[in-house]
Amino acid sequence: MPTANDPFMREAISLARANITQGGRPFGAVVARDGERIASAANRIHDTCDPTAHAELLAIREAGRLLRSPRLDGCVVYASGHPCPMCLAAMHLCGVSAAYYAYSNEDGEPYGLSTAAIYAQMALPPAAQSIVVAQSRPAMENGLYAEWAALR
Repeated sequence: MPTANDPFMREAISLARANITQGGRPFGAVVARDGERIASAANRIHDTCDPTAHAELLAIREAGRLLRSPRLDGCVVYASGHPCPMCLAAMHLCGVSAAYYAYSNEDGEPYGLSTAAIYAQMALPPAAQSIVVAQSRPAMENGLYAEWAALR
């Protein structure tokens, strides 16, 4: 568990504050491993119009590039705000071992910065969620995963 003055968390918050001055949202993230800073990023959705350009995802992408691996086993993410479900899912998928955040969903709620409602949606069974998620495989389509496995 990081200390109250952890330099990686301080950097994440600093990135978030700097991003505010550039017209962005108050989110920054740092990826570290074994006490070493690997990558960092600020939320870039305001200037890229990419809804996935969250600070955590950008820092994870950069860490993967720098480490030359899609696996970030043993890495820790420090985020200025509570990671959204998309970012948390990415952390699970790439093997991040821990994620720490400074500001909670409750802190962000009065400012429209909470992702608690999305977490609630994701906790529902797929058929009960507000977005349709259903299998729709074309006729005569099969073998895609077997093709992939055969080439590995």
